[in-house]
Amino acid sequence: AKYDSWGNRYGHLVFKRKFTNYRLRFEYRFTGSQIALGPIWAVRNSGFMIHSEAPETMEMNQDFPAGVQIQLLGGIDKGERTTMNVCGSGSHVMKDGKVMPGHCNSSTSKTYNGDIWVSAEIEVHGNGTIKHFVEGKEVLTYEKPYLDDKDTHAKELIAITGAKELSSGFIAIQAISHPIEFRKVELLMLDK
Repeated sequence: AKYDSWGNRYGHLVFKRKFTNYRLRFEYRFTGSQIALGPIWAVRNSGFMIHSEAPETMEMNQDFPAGVQIQLLGGIDKGERTTMNVCGSGSHVMKDGKVMPGHCNSSTSKTYNGDIWVSAEIEVHGNGTIKHFVEGKEVLTYEKPYLDDKDTHAKELIAITGAKELSSGFIAIQAISHPIEFRKVELLMLDK
């Protein structure tokens, strides 16, 4: 969709069913300029949600579904700006037995400036290990995603499902306020 201005609207294109163990491979690129009135943090910023809640459980004005956000960032021609980062959306993840700090945690990828195609992949093993790859190189690994019981909406989901741990969920492609294109989106189911 194309809008004249942002208007505080977020979008998520959600796959029809839940997934647990899989590899999601895709190519993406940011193009052009951000839409008028888009927030500064959203310049060349988009992503995927994994282990996401069902669209039916989202509240009417909820910006992002609860789950694990795979953050795609494009360079802005100054400084380093990694891609395939992990962010919490009513959730947290662990690394080496400790909760990863902050809302977002950076990968070790390089910065991709301009409107170039970037190849990326996510390998998900339920509530176990999750790995991010950029151009075939592993750039981030973490494990044990779980809902944040201090987040109001996540707390409601915990009450409904009876579980904090995120071992499966929906996959969603994000739409924020900067044009992004995807191609060759491929999903490979894994046994474990």
